[in-house]
Parts: sequence; C-alpha cells; structure tokens
Amino acid sequence: YVKTYVSSCDTCARAKSSRQKPAGLLQPLPVPLRPFSSVGLDFITDLPESSGSNCILVFVDRLTKTGHFIPCHGPPDAESTAHMFLSTIVRLYGVPDQIISDRGPQFISKFWNRLFELLGADVSLTSGYHCQTNGQTERLNQVLEQYLRCYTSYRQSDWSQLLPLADSPTSNSQHGATGVSPFFALRGYHPKFDPAIPSTAQVPRAESYAKSLTELHSWLRDQISVAQQRYQDYADRHRAPAPTYSVGDRVWLSTSNIPSARPCPKLSSRKIGPFPIKRVLGPVTVELDLPPSMKIHPVFHVSLLTPHVPNTIPHRVQRPRHPVFVDNDPSLTPHYLVNSILDSRYFRSKLQYLIDWQGYGPADRSWEPA
Repeated sequence: YVKTYVSSCDTCARAKSSRQKPAGLLQPLPVPLRPFSSVGLDFITDLPESSGSNCILVFVDRLTKTGHFIPCHGPPDAESTAHMFLSTIVRLYGVPDQIISDRGPQFISKFWNRLFELLGADVSLTSGYHCQTNGQTERLNQVLEQYLRCYTSYRQSDWSQLLPLADSPTSNSQHGATGVSPFFALRGYHPKFDPAIPSTAQVPRAESYAKSLTELHSWLRDQISVAQQRYQDYADRHRAPAPTYSVGDRVWLSTSNIPSARPCPKLSSRKIGPFPIKRVLGPVTVELDLPPSMKIHPVFHVSLLTPHVPNTIPHRVQRPRHPVFVDNDPSLTPHYLVNSILDSRYFRSKLQYLIDWQGYGPADRSWEPA
C-alpha cells in the first residue's frame, strides 16, 4: 500500500529527482551511402568580434567526417544560412539527401524548409532538448573550440584568421569511427605537405581510381557500422529500455531544460504535467499534447519523460498543480487551465462564466468575465 501510495503521489512525482538510468536505448542514424549525402550543421555562437564575425557555421559530412567552417555575423537568418549552405556544400558536393540540424530559428523557418523541399533534400530536426541526434556536429564543435582555445590571442580577436587553418588538423587526423582521416576518406589519397620529396608513384588509370574510391566508401560504411555498434553497446550500459508508450498515456515532463518562472530553481518542480501522449513517432520519440500556453516544441525523447501512475486510492485528495506560465516568462501573468464552464450570468451588465479550474477543487471555482 505504501509503495502504491508514493508512486501515485503527484507531489512526489513533481518534486523528486529521477535516480534511474535515462530511458531509451541508443538509436544510431542510418549510415550514408555516399559522401555528403547526409550533412549535419550547427552554429558556434557568442564568440568575440573578429574581422566582423562573431559566430561559426559548422558543416560535417556523416560518412567521411569532413568538416567545413564558415565565419559569419549573427547568428544569421534563414536566407543567409541557406546562401552559405549553397555556396559551400551544394557548390562543392551537390544537394545532399538529408540535412540534420537542431531547432534553431533558421532551421524551422518556412523559407528553409520550402527551399530544400524544392531542392529534394530531407530536413531532419532534432527532438526537443535532445542535441544528441546531431551528435556528430556537436563533437566537431568541441574539437574546433579546443583548437581555437589553444592558438587564439589573449584578446581572442584573431580566431577568424585561424579558422581556415583548422581544416588541416581536423581533416588529416585519423578518425575513431572510420580509422582513416576525413581527407583520405573523401578523396582516396593523403595530402602532400613536403614538396621537396619527389614522388615516384605513377598516376593510376581513371577506372582504377574510381574503383578504389568505390571500395573505399564501401569500407567506410562497414567501419562506421562497426563504430556505431561499439558506441551503442557503450551507451546502452548507462541507459534503460524505454517504456512502451501508447497514444493517450499520461507522462511527466522533465523541467531540466525548461526555465522556471518561480523565484528559486532549486525549489521548483523537477517535472511538470502529467500530459497525454498525442503521437508515438518512434521507439524513443513521442509527441505530447501540451497546453497552448507552453510555447515549446511538443516532440521529446523518452529520456525526458516519466510514466504517470494514476491514483487508485479512494477518497485521496491530490495537491493541485501550479499554473502554467505563457512563454515560461515569470514577468507574464500565469494562465490556469479550464476544466469546464459550469454556469453563466450577467453581473453589472457584463457576461461572466463560472469556471471549474483544472487541478483545483470546488472552493477555487470563480466567476470570470467573458
């Protein structure tokens, strides 16, 4: 009885931190079939001004791991980002089959989605607060930031001049997933740095070169598949299988990435809800039916969700939940959720409704103006 009482307590569910492994085993993305058929991109922002730029647009090919770094000012809008994508990736490699990015304002805009729909590219966005979907680009961001930290000046105003040279160490280092450098994976040969050493190798025939590239790309796909399996085995040690969710199930949503409107985050609820599941999009991704006042994307990874245990104890009164703030802004007025309209009346020639508030008892019902 005690276990059932505690597990179905809404106050406990909101206040307690989760001590279990994150739910949802690793789901690796499919291995691309050719170079630059699947491209990830992201911004490195909040950099000091350098030659008119204050952020970096990072592109990475998911097969060969080749990266491109473009200094820009902004972050730029969708049209400027698309121009840099076309002048860098499309100009050199053609239109990719898939573009992976987070849910930045540039990537969720109608211009961006319509443009690449016309070009025949699939725009794939990460789920809410789950940047691991674009983990390849996030990892390259870390490598680039480490390089700039090592070589930039004390005032950090020369990082844009160092950016072109960053291609060399990132492209010519052996990658852990493929076992070869991104330069070799893309072109089939290693770059030459010492022009004084004479070359004795003969130029192979074009057919042999094309065949070697085909074999190389096939070998790269095999290596990436092995690496993905290795990553998955390691990641799954620290994860638990995801619960089986169905449409209509109610879940708690973690507030770890949602700013609190209350004065002290340490004393704020660890979870909010419960919210019903609107759609099951995959083995580790669901869409929640959120109140209109919550201006956040409704698709979440299951690691951010906890199943709601319904109350089965008779005559038990649950503590009402706190109001939901519009835009999660504490300066705005809290909005309460309406459970039902019980009655209406005219008071001083103005129409009013008797409102039963969701999560509150009869004592909290109130007359509200129409």
